[in-house]
Amino acid sequence: MILSMTGFARSEAALGSGSLICELRSVNHRFLEASLRLPEELRALEGELRARLQQELRRGKVDCNFTYRATVQGRGALEVDTALVSRLVPALAQLAEATRSITHPQQLDLIDLLRFPGVLREATSDTDALLGEARAVFAQAVTDLKAMRAREGARLAEVIGTRCDQLSGLVAQVRARLPEVHAAIRAKFAERLAELNAAVDSDRVEQEIVLMLQRLDVAEELDRLDGHLTETRKITASPEPAGRRLDFLMQELNREANTLSSKSQDLAMTRLAVDMKVLIEQMREQVQNVE
Repeated sequence: MILSMTGFARSEAALGSGSLICELRSVNHRFLEASLRLPEELRALEGELRARLQQELRRGKVDCNFTYRATVQGRGALEVDTALVSRLVPALAQLAEATRSITHPQQLDLIDLLRFPGVLREATSDTDALLGEARAVFAQAVTDLKAMRAREGARLAEVIGTRCDQLSGLVAQVRARLPEVHAAIRAKFAERLAELNAAVDSDRVEQEIVLMLQRLDVAEELDRLDGHLTETRKITASPEPAGRRLDFLMQELNREANTLSSKSQDLAMTRLAVDMKVLIEQMREQVQNVE
């Protein structure tokens, strides 16, 4: 069964130190593109989580947003990274000395120094436990996201299958109308000859009619339409990722419908070809969401 690239999942866990929330959103995309927004406490997991998404999903633009809300009791004491400060202070002094000739000397502001990323941090008492909980929350969110994408895929498969049945019905109508169209072409040719009121070679007339019918023959296009529809149904029922193959088949179906329309010399057949292209476009729009 095909899968959709559209989905949403939210997983949450209550911890002793606060709450952890993971939200996953995915939309259609040509490839798999993952965007992760993690709090500083979970930054070490970014590579692991990204690899997990690549393992579980094939296509789609996926946004992962982690939120960690620490309680007052769960907040750790504030720490100053003295090693980082010891490297920053000489660098700032060197910068002040280098710019002394072009600007007023600046005094070292401790508040500005604390704002530097990494200087002031919150101590965490049990980082390993927090990372373990984050992995579990993320795994549950991925499972829920895949389940929603599967449900959406089932609905897409139903829509595509319905359009395939309708398209097969139109192909059958065109095929059934071909003898009437051929008879109308012969009658019109004979009518034109009668208007000329001239002696003609009957064998030559028959050759011309046959050549005209060959140019207007659409049996090959109808056969290819049936073949593409059979392949579409087969791919839709397959467990393998099918988005790119279905997109290619939509292009081929549209190509055959256009050829059928251009060859048509019958108003009813032209209308059927237009109806085909409408159904193919509806299918193509749905296929854009298939993984």
